[in-house]
Amino acid sequence: MTHLWVRAEQRPNEERVGLTPDGAKALLDKGIRVTVEESSVRAIAIDGYKAAGCDIAPENSWPEAPLDAIIFGLKELPEDGTPLPHRHIMFGHAFKGQHSGVALLKRFKQGGGTLYDLEYLVDETGRRVAAFGYWAGYAGAAVTLKSWAAQQRNELCDAVGVYSGKDALLVDLTSELDALSTSRPTAIVIGALGRVGTGAADLLEAMGCAVTKWDMAETATGGPFPEILSHDLFLNCIFARPGTPVFVPQDALTADRNLTAIGDVACDPDSDYNPVPVYDRATTWEAPVLRVAEKPVLDVMAIDNLPSMLPVESSEDYAAQLLETLMKLDDLSNGVWTRAEADFLKHSNDL
Repeated sequence: MTHLWVRAEQRPNEERVGLTPDGAKALLDKGIRVTVEESSVRAIAIDGYKAAGCDIAPENSWPEAPLDAIIFGLKELPEDGTPLPHRHIMFGHAFKGQHSGVALLKRFKQGGGTLYDLEYLVDETGRRVAAFGYWAGYAGAAVTLKSWAAQQRNELCDAVGVYSGKDALLVDLTSELDALSTSRPTAIVIGALGRVGTGAADLLEAMGCAVTKWDMAETATGGPFPEILSHDLFLNCIFARPGTPVFVPQDALTADRNLTAIGDVACDPDSDYNPVPVYDRATTWEAPVLRVAEKPVLDVMAIDNLPSMLPVESSEDYAAQLLETLMKLDDLSNGVWTRAEADFLKHSNDL
């Protein structure tokens, strides 16, 4: 019997899950065994999984799971260097030249396990079967606006946290912006036709910002792009790959510009293809921005688990998208799963 083991997330500020109780019930009805770990932080309570008929395991017990179990989580595993003998479904951040990804792939190679990277679960056309993109863009735009608002107060953006839902986020952000004595900032979103860009633009427009929406057609020249510097905010919402142009080069730090806040929602600072190479590390919930220039100021927001700001909505949305693919776990020899395994083998064999 195919066995899916849903692990608790161990990364701080990560309350999302990729399978809802309703989704678990659908898998069980198909004959797929589902084990769900208890979690002290998961936004969806364990009671729903119990009622669906799932097996319940202690929090963070996945290393002792049967070797034929497929371990399903979202974000990073603890970086303890241990070999990984299981098959894992997760965001590995290891296939685009990320330097930290090499260590993860070596752990799989040492343990004999397999990584089915959620970012590389794609259909026949190469489109991802599920993505958190919309809520990443939505939350990323919110934090970028918070960064800009803090600048107007001559401050650095303070810590951010989880919201009970998007309405609570909108109320909080509206109050913060209305307290300022200035009009709303202008913004440019690159990748505006995609899920991430749509979410970013929706949040910005809900806050009354004038938004310029760019996609592949507007960036096909390869740059430079002085239009970006003429806006107050820039949201990078594209999937970086070889050939992606540089949107904000190093010389922008000292250039004459209106731009003071960048939201790098894509967040690949250690990738060889980073299109915003003015910063070198992801930011955190406790310190949401890096100040990379002073005169004029320029802050970069690059939190890499933004959808966790709205964990219930983002979990339900993502899980609904992914369920059809999870229902095919009992046949890993075809389609989406075969393509994902081929990507893993290609990159791990290069080590």
